[in-house]
Amino acid sequence: MKGIVTCILVLWAVSTSIAQGPAGTDPARKERCPACGMFVSMFVDWNSVIEFKDARRATFDGSKCMFKYYLDMKKYDPAVSAKDIKAITVKDYYSKASIDARQAFYVIWSDMYGPMGHEPIPFEKEKDANKFLREHKGKKILKFNDITMKLIVALDNP
Repeated sequence: MKGIVTCILVLWAVSTSIAQGPAGTDPARKERCPACGMFVSMFVDWNSVIEFKDARRATFDGSKCMFKYYLDMKKYDPAVSAKDIKAITVKDYYSKASIDARQAFYVIWSDMYGPMGHEPIPFEKEKDANKFLREHKGKKILKFNDITMKLIVALDNP
């Protein structure tokens, strides 16, 4: 019986969408996005991370999946809420550096596609977002709090 319980716990730990470890580390090879199920290690230049106060993290293939999760946490993991979040990071499109998602500038409806098609493309600097907007036919630059589930759903259904 003890062996069965141990096996179940190991399987649960492997299959869970929230991994252990500090934000900024590369995702494990078999780690999946909790919003879409894709392997996040295939998209390290696009990864977004929500780090929780208890050191758990959720890693996403791109910013669109991170927003889906963040805007509807009860759907994806009822055990956590916004008050449990320590940090949210996204990758700056140009530098590939992890940046504070809440301070980033996001270009939407550009001709550049991410792992899940149309993505909010993140930038640390507004001037970089403006340059990208012009060069890639983007429609608008938004801040974190301006991104809604309605917009995220629209990006999925152009």
